[in-house]
Amino acid sequence: MKRAIVVGASSGIGRELALALSREGYALGLAARRVELLEQLRAELRTGAVPETLVGFMDVSRPEEAAAQLSGMVRAMGGVDLVVLSSGTGHINPGLDWALEKETLDVNVLGTTALVDAAMKLFLEAGTGHLVVLSSIAALRGSAEAPAYNASKAYLSNYLEGMRCLVARRHVHIHVTDMRPGLVDTAMAQGEGLFWVQPPAKAAAQILRAIRRKRRIVYVTRRWALVAGVLKVLPEWLYRRI
Repeated sequence: MKRAIVVGASSGIGRELALALSREGYALGLAARRVELLEQLRAELRTGAVPETLVGFMDVSRPEEAAAQLSGMVRAMGGVDLVVLSSGTGHINPGLDWALEKETLDVNVLGTTALVDAAMKLFLEAGTGHLVVLSSIAALRGSAEAPAYNASKAYLSNYLEGMRCLVARRHVHIHVTDMRPGLVDTAMAQGEGLFWVQPPAKAAAQILRAIRRKRRIVYVTRRWALVAGVLKVLPEWLYRRI
């Protein structure tokens, strides 16, 4: 039986992906700060042949604790085939409030890196596994409105490429997927004049398809690949005016 852990499963894309994985027959471990929401989710999940879903508190802003909790959840499940890191935060912060910038970096950089390392060590020991991390299309360029958020996602995409290089050098059967959502209807979609905002269920369905195909870099939903192509070639003088 396939086993998956979803960190950040209490809401948004993580929640919808947990539902989709349950329908696929995965045994699940779910982690987030809001355990009461995880319990509500557990009540909705597929039952029957699949073992009871494991639920646990995790605060990604506490890197060492979060990494230890992930490893403990893997032990409790008897191993894991797929780890999805969906937790993240960010703020519209053109005033450069340091508390907001620091919170973004604590979660998106320090906490997520600790979880990536913990998952990769487990996969390297087992010689197999699939790590999926939700970065963002924001990783492609800097932002005047949310500088720490875009920078943190760029860091994650770079770090995940490093993980793929590490795996290639060791010749092990481990897959690392950099999932880059565009605007999805979650608490993370902030600001005015937003367009192409998609429901989390649609994003989760496309993420699940990418997981099946063991994709390396995926834009969600697919139309955001068009935006990514433009962002990559847009000269800085023009990008600054957008």
